Amino acid sequence: MSEILTNETLLSVRDLKVHFPVKGGVLQRTVDVVKAVDGVSFDVPRGKTVGLVGESGSGKTTTGRAIARLVPITAGSVQYGGRDLATLSRGEFFGYRKKIQVIFQDPFGSLNPRMTIYSIIAEPLDIHFKAWSKAQKQARVADLLEKVGLSADWMQRYPHQFSGGQRQRIGIARALAVEPEFIVCDEPVSALDVSVQAQIVNLLQDLQEELGLTYLFIAHDLAVVEHISDEVLVMTEGKIVEQASADEIYNNPQHPYTIKLLEAVPQL
Repeated sequence: MSEILTNETLLSVRDLKVHFPVKGGVLQRTVDVVKAVDGVSFDVPRGKTVGLVGESGSGKTTTGRAIARLVPITAGSVQYGGRDLATLSRGEFFGYRKKIQVIFQDPFGSLNPRMTIYSIIAEPLDIHFKAWSKAQKQARVADLLEKVGLSADWMQRYPHQFSGGQRQRIGIARALAVEPEFIVCDEPVSALDVSVQAQIVNLLQDLQEELGLTYLFIAHDLAVVEHISDEVLVMTEGKIVEQASADEIYNNPQHPYTIKLLEAVPQL
């Protein structure tokens, strides 16, 4: 498979490795290495959703965070728009922060409890659109809140005044603030009730269709991944062990680990 991006491919990951040293002893020398991600390769087509599924500790979240440069990349390449993100300095990567955003797993832990909803959503605007007036930012925040199904009148409230599903909608609005192309959805529904999970997944699908977004959707639940994804990657012990369309993964799994994950899906 060529490493050169086509018009259809937004993100191309090749042999991605993220290793964490284990320190020990009085001198805190490296005594071992945890290979959280160990040679992962895949493509994400523009406007599509690629699901990345695996149990806790499989390396899926680290993969997403590496793409967003939230953890250091040990080796490999992450091609985005013809540039290898893995080789960029912190300053060079700054321009890609607008294009690549993250929706985090814990909607309460990812929102500063001392900030109003307006301040939380406007914070990336303060960083990336410094020339905007306060009125422009307020209008943008109001539009974003309504886009994710919340009232613009609530922007002066605080996170604790909202339910878990509403807080995740706020997290989605913050991720959308700077008009990204690609969003890493890091288990965005795993902390929510089942009924609320469906609402958030449907919202993400509606936003994708409306805004032309591209998702890497990370989860441990194959049922959720199958519902939203065009293609599914199954990951364990830092490696991708199976890759196929959502229908093929769900109806005709090939790897024993994939079969194990399917067996864990509740049957309604």
